Amino acid sequence: MIKENYDPLTEAVLSADEFKNAFRDHPAGVAVITADAGDGPVALTATSVASVSAEPPLIMFSVSAISSSTPTIRRARTVVVHLLSAEQLHIAKLGATSGVDRFADRTLWDVLPTGETYFPQARTWIRARVLNQMQAGGSSIVLVEALEAKPQLPAETDPLVYHNRAWHRLGDHSRIE
Repeated sequence: MIKENYDPLTEAVLSADEFKNAFRDHPAGVAVITADAGDGPVALTATSVASVSAEPPLIMFSVSAISSSTPTIRRARTVVVHLLSAEQLHIAKLGATSGVDRFADRTLWDVLPTGETYFPQARTWIRARVLNQMQAGGSSIVLVEALEAKPQLPAETDPLVYHNRAWHRLGDHSRIE
């Protein structure tokens, strides 16, 4: 039953802390996004990656305005989305650490024939074309179309998950059915 004189448009919204607490117990897959808009590659770790459509193959993710990688990602025409396994925790931590040269260790990354910087060790990488962007609060939502995908490791490899401010391995040990 709706309250009398109830107006959802004037209802108070959650505080940032309340919102973060609500999502803290919601696990998310871990990905690293790389891009280069012409002035050098950038990378960031994201837990907001989601498939949107299989036909056409669309992916969305969000990037925070405070990330040093965001301006480059927003200017880039293509990106590489790396879906990580637990074995690539070091790459996730690298993308999540500010103030470091994420490309200092030349053994971790390479360049695709099409020019994009990528991490060959990733469980799967997806090269994608940026289609659209939308400002959303202190973030930008980026919509990309998948152009190429390469699984690098066997499907049995345990995915990397972020939950309650900690990294986790999702595998057969966590199966409940």
